[in-house]
Amino acid sequence: MLTAATLAIGLQYSVTATATPRPRASASLLARMYSTADPYLPSHGHAYRHGVVPTLGQLAKMRSWALAHPHAVPALSSSDLSYGGGIDGIGVTTGAEKVYLVFYGSQWGTQSTNSQGDVTLSGDPSGMAPDLQQLFKGLGTGSETWSGVMTQYCQGVATGTQTCPASNQYHVAYPTGGALAGVWVDESSASPSQATPAQLGTEAVNAAAHFGNKTAAANRNAQYDIISPHGTDPDRYQQQGFCAWHDWNGDSYVGVSSPYGDIAFTNMPYVTDAGASCGENFINYGSAGLLDGVSIVNGHEYAETITDQNPAGGWTNASGSENGDLCAWNTGPGAPAANLSLTTGTFAMQSTWGNDGAGGGDCEFSHPIVTNPSGNTVTVANPGNQTGTVGTAVSLQLHATDSQSGQTFTWSAAGLPGGLSINSSSGLISGTPTGSGTFTVTVTATDTTSAKGSASFSWTIGGSGSNVITNGGFETGTFSGWTRSGAATAIVSSGQHSGSYAARAGSTSPSNGSSNIARTFTASGGTTLTFWYNVTCPDTVTYDWATATLKDNTTNSTKTILARTCVSSSGWKQVNATLTAGHSYTLTLTSHDDSYPTDPTYTLFDDVSTH
Repeated sequence: MLTAATLAIGLQYSVTATATPRPRASASLLARMYSTADPYLPSHGHAYRHGVVPTLGQLAKMRSWALAHPHAVPALSSSDLSYGGGIDGIGVTTGAEKVYLVFYGSQWGTQSTNSQGDVTLSGDPSGMAPDLQQLFKGLGTGSETWSGVMTQYCQGVATGTQTCPASNQYHVAYPTGGALAGVWVDESSASPSQATPAQLGTEAVNAAAHFGNKTAAANRNAQYDIISPHGTDPDRYQQQGFCAWHDWNGDSYVGVSSPYGDIAFTNMPYVTDAGASCGENFINYGSAGLLDGVSIVNGHEYAETITDQNPAGGWTNASGSENGDLCAWNTGPGAPAANLSLTTGTFAMQSTWGNDGAGGGDCEFSHPIVTNPSGNTVTVANPGNQTGTVGTAVSLQLHATDSQSGQTFTWSAAGLPGGLSINSSSGLISGTPTGSGTFTVTVTATDTTSAKGSASFSWTIGGSGSNVITNGGFETGTFSGWTRSGAATAIVSSGQHSGSYAARAGSTSPSNGSSNIARTFTASGGTTLTFWYNVTCPDTVTYDWATATLKDNTTNSTKTILARTCVSSSGWKQVNATLTAGHSYTLTLTSHDDSYPTDPTYTLFDDVSTH
């Protein structure tokens, strides 16, 4: 860990070698450190770099310049933030935060899934991907109060206002239940070696389309974390002396159009490439501190995005600093950077600025959660505990009421049995269960003001007496019950046919030969085997393909139940095959790729069952 004495030259607040705080830096010094006149500020001449996190070395230069230029900007009576009036009606994130992690470029390599259900990547030597997933899954859980600091800010107040009255109904929302909304590994092409703001903004708009967020309402409380791979230098961050920044597509310096409303995004480099300059071992020693800078830097940008979603329409001070800037790399006075314990792990995080700190504004690491008073009340009618049978279709219509008339609802559900899904517009749960067990389901209705209500119930799915394929939907998040062989296989949590997972044979990067997923079972009453596949094959069937065989071990005969198939994108297709009760079978699902560099072939398989 870097000592306080070592960091003193580069921090906004100085500390002695014994960590006894000196008097707080004056408000005007703090402002000058982020003055646009400062040639060492990484956003100097690059106005799109909102909330830029300077490297520790660059911060030292900024502080030295500020001390030498006492009249560079007018002295401030306070460093407190004020409301900027909003852009396109957007100042802060007022609804449930939705963070989409976008791993940008083919350099991320082969995908897998770890025991925590996180996407892991072979091109991620530091393990940034699972660390960030666990961080954003954990925010808003276990009643943590780091997120509470941001809830003191709001919109719907006059421009220049520095406080949010108790009656305000548009405070920054607390990320109840976690902020992670989705993960996308975009390996359609290589990430640029030095991605420009326009390229990063374009990737954010592409991500909105990928996740189905194709309306302004869907993106109102969303942010897209564009994470560049190891070895790249997005916006020349290492030469320019910064670790990350955030912006939105409509900034004239970015200049990216969006048919889906305003898109907030972060430029998140692979900051472990920069080592201690971007926070490695800032809090923790040795290998335990490898990812300190990852969570500190990304947490900084997250906190600034939700309080200044379309910069600078949200909360900034007179020099343009945001809540994360004023506490970047802080070791005190005020709350220093520290470890934050969440239900998903422990993460190094910085404090953020609170206008209502002790004795005035200050860096805060904890704050009581502010909730919006007298908002709409959404009530979801609990349908009661449900039962069903594997292989038998179900249909359950949900209903909700709202204290404000004229509201419509967006529906979501967590914990559904495999094979079932909810229509986000109508609230209809439908589908055919693929696995037995008792599931705890929580359904949520959110109205157009972001008020929400939930109901929880159990759903017990019994075996049909004929389905003998356990884990046929891969809902354990593993290959339990299956065997694998060949070039590449993985469990994936995006693009699945139903439920939360699917199996992938092959890779999004070129792989050499056949990738096989197989299992042996005995038909017991069921006369039909069913599975679903979705092949991505940009080549021809001469070289690449998806196929499936079914061997009757009892008669020692094999038949091909999916002929070799190669199409650029098949979409989900169903395959059925006839079984003989009492016979032993081996099903083998295969994807073949010739390893040609420009046309990797892979196939998703899901919902394997007998009935």
